[in-house]
Amino acid sequence: MPLFNRFLLQPAEERLANLPLPCSVQLPGGQRIGAAQPLLRFIVRDVRAFMHLAQGAIGRLAEDYVEGRLEIEGRLCDLMLAAPALLGTDPTHESSNMFSRLLGRLQRSLWERSHHSRTKDAAQVQSHYDISDAFYALWLDPRRVYSCAYFQSPDMSLAQAQEAKLDHICKKLRLQPGERFIDIGAGWGGLLLWAAEHYGVHATGITLSKNQYTYVNQIIERKGLQGRVQMLLQDYRDMDESQPYDKVASVGMCEHVGRPNLPIYFAKIYRLLKPGGLVLNHGITAGGTDNPQLAGGMGDFIEKYIFPGGQLVHASVMLEAMARGTLEALDAECLRPHYAQTLWLWLDALEAREREAREVLGAHAEKILRAFRLYLAGSAMGFEQGWLSLFQILGSHPNSVVETRESSPAKLRAVQCDYPFNRDYMYTKTDGSAEHSLSSNAARTTLA
Repeated sequence: MPLFNRFLLQPAEERLANLPLPCSVQLPGGQRIGAAQPLLRFIVRDVRAFMHLAQGAIGRLAEDYVEGRLEIEGRLCDLMLAAPALLGTDPTHESSNMFSRLLGRLQRSLWERSHHSRTKDAAQVQSHYDISDAFYALWLDPRRVYSCAYFQSPDMSLAQAQEAKLDHICKKLRLQPGERFIDIGAGWGGLLLWAAEHYGVHATGITLSKNQYTYVNQIIERKGLQGRVQMLLQDYRDMDESQPYDKVASVGMCEHVGRPNLPIYFAKIYRLLKPGGLVLNHGITAGGTDNPQLAGGMGDFIEKYIFPGGQLVHASVMLEAMARGTLEALDAECLRPHYAQTLWLWLDALEAREREAREVLGAHAEKILRAFRLYLAGSAMGFEQGWLSLFQILGSHPNSVVETRESSPAKLRAVQCDYPFNRDYMYTKTDGSAEHSLSSNAARTTLA
């Protein structure tokens, strides 16, 4: 017992004392430490969970919770308030130990180069997106847009903010009737169908998810959009380049590409774009510049339970990769707090329909729900803290046309693409008469 006190009990008590709200821990033998009247209560079923608590390894604690080695009683918002203090360090910084840094970078490099073949990418995408269409339909908006929404007004509903995001992308791309548009990683077709129906483009989407492919093609047929919209089950690397597109969008796709493949990815987009065409890349980025993944085991948790094969890079790395792919970056917009809001609303919706989710997921419901609840709340916290971010980066395939001063006195010359090099197009007034409502019960969401 003295060794247990020295190496585990004392560090755990110190961490609990430094948390911003009262918390307690119940050990396997019944012993309790921490606050007498806690807002959060950790019930340890396995000594490994207590070790992770003493170390502040919150990603490992999340795994313990999913696997049943730890129970957590209290509200999710309180858990996310405690998590940064429990971690105790900035997870966007690498270890100060040089050997640990070098070892971590070597391990990550080997991982990167072994996880992004065509076969593995397809399997990894399907392991997440093909869990169950009915499951995602319970907590996403009616269009099933599974990416950061855009809250033009803070009181927008999730559905309204997702439509605002779709329109925001279309405006940035300056979509015009009759243009050929491709959405790389089209998900359940939200942007694909919005662009076709509201902007009159001929739209193509690609996905590696069999469920998404089937679902979107059913909508295309139901809406009578055959000939104007198509959805393909295809890897981006295999897309036909013989007929380039006027505009390209990639939303929530670059996170699956892998850091070594980003220049290849953007070079492919360059070849898919007509000279003068625009691309909008919308993706999660890392908050830190050097860390290969979030510390504290958080990156490992996401890799194991949510997005196998996923990898985040800093926005500066994304911009460099675009440049190496011969694309010109034109505009970058950070939507970090928008994603925190989106994630809390997703969690609200999932919590509100938990019973139905359990029925849909069947035998594996408990583990999946535990993982997703922590993933959604933890990611919201990550965006709030600045550990994660979200950037929309607009780029172009320059057409190399530079007009003389005399030939184009009425317009800005040398633009080399469809971008006007001002932001007036983004701020067109829209009808503000719609009623917006937001009823967030995130503060009432509980783990027990």
